[in-house]
Amino acid sequence: MLLASYQILEIVICSISQNNLLLSQLAFMVIIWLPPIGILLISYLFPIKKKLVFRYSLFLFGLSLLMVFRILLDQNFVNQTVCSVVLARFSNPKIIYIVYSVLYQSGLLSMLFLSASGVINSKDHLQRKLLGQILLGSMAFIIPALITVITVPVTKGALPSIMCHYALFFAIFISRLIYLENKFFRKIPEKIEK
Repeated sequence: MLLASYQILEIVICSISQNNLLLSQLAFMVIIWLPPIGILLISYLFPIKKKLVFRYSLFLFGLSLLMVFRILLDQNFVNQTVCSVVLARFSNPKIIYIVYSVLYQSGLLSMLFLSASGVINSKDHLQRKLLGQILLGSMAFIIPALITVITVPVTKGALPSIMCHYALFFAIFISRLIYLENKFFRKIPEKIEK
């Protein structure tokens, strides 16, 4: 939902008014919640130190909330939006934009490393499989987005937009996670009845 909300905001920004910087700020306020929610999901599936991972997700929620308040207070958080056919590029020369980027990227990297650690350390087949879906989904949208921004010059400064395009892959893996979990829990009553 967050990624879809970001995409909708990007479409509105690029089709109606690139000068409406409030909508650009709203897009950043929406997408900042993806890493904490992803890590919260990982904490429910994590095989060891669940409370530590859960607390880390709460810490990221707190930092994200502070960032949202900071964006609300800074009317120039985004000082320019440039749209092209398939992407939006936002710019801000201020240090707060770098802080935002570090928070967001470190959250995404945490999703990668924590889900990988969970896959490696889990003894439970289903748990490993579910964490594997988060790992594969994270890899499927983070790595291609980074490669695109590094290799295609026109995408410089458009990482949030590029990531949301690739995030469809993440959504597919999360849908598969839900399918696998539902499939497993449907089998449990069948085993009990026999």
